[in-house]
Amino acid sequence: MDIKAFKMDGLGNDFVIIDNRQKATNLSKEQIVKISDRNFIGCDQLILIENDNNADAQLKFFNSDGGESGACGNGTRCVADLISKEKDSKTIVLTTLSGNLKSKILGDNLVTTEIGNARTKWNEIPLSDKLNTKNLNIKINDLNNNEHSGGIAVNVGNHHVVFFVDEITNFDISKIGPQIENHKMFPEKCNVTIAKVINKNLIKVKVWERGAGLTKACGTAACATAFAGKLNNLTDNNTDIEFETGKLSILIDKRNSIHMKGPVSDIKEISVRL
Repeated sequence: MDIKAFKMDGLGNDFVIIDNRQKATNLSKEQIVKISDRNFIGCDQLILIENDNNADAQLKFFNSDGGESGACGNGTRCVADLISKEKDSKTIVLTTLSGNLKSKILGDNLVTTEIGNARTKWNEIPLSDKLNTKNLNIKINDLNNNEHSGGIAVNVGNHHVVFFVDEITNFDISKIGPQIENHKMFPEKCNVTIAKVINKNLIKVKVWERGAGLTKACGTAACATAFAGKLNNLTDNNTDIEFETGKLSILIDKRNSIHMKGPVSDIKEISVRL
């Protein structure tokens, strides 16, 4: 079958987007994995757009391993930009498993999305045991085999663990990421970020995404990292999170609600033949 779809990305974090509002496409886990495969079409996440009576649309996110995800910040911003052109509106509300997310289209391919409040209680992450989420005391080793202990757990619609280190290039995220993702501490697995605070308004990061692996950028990881930095008095309410491909700007407002601003790509129409 041939499926009409869209390809978009936010800072290289890329998506195949399928609009199910007029004609439903039922995909198996195996088909999602095939579409996500870089040897076929390739993407970090596949996104389905569904009808919703109480919002502009409903989104379902699937990682490249075929598993469903509760949130995808960059993906939400991309779909908001796409639907804004259809509805000729600068404000778009999209329903996700993590709640209704409001996005504003700022022009020049810039979109900001309010992710909402972070959750930090052990059973909200969730963790397998009642632990201090500000320091999970997980041990990771750098390239010289020096041991580092830490890990801050934050849920911003999906589960993240952030390690603040002196230099991110000293750590192999492709090795550490899957070890922490599949740690027994996380019954639903987790996303992993290695972060270095440059100053009160800038953090550099590398991210391993649950079910997707090493990614060029991750919106919810940026939100979780900024919140973890603020929680530990390392950063201010306005913080840029820098990936290799660019920056996302994170604002934590007076209600502790997290807002993420960044670029989205142009929209590319594609055909998926399965």
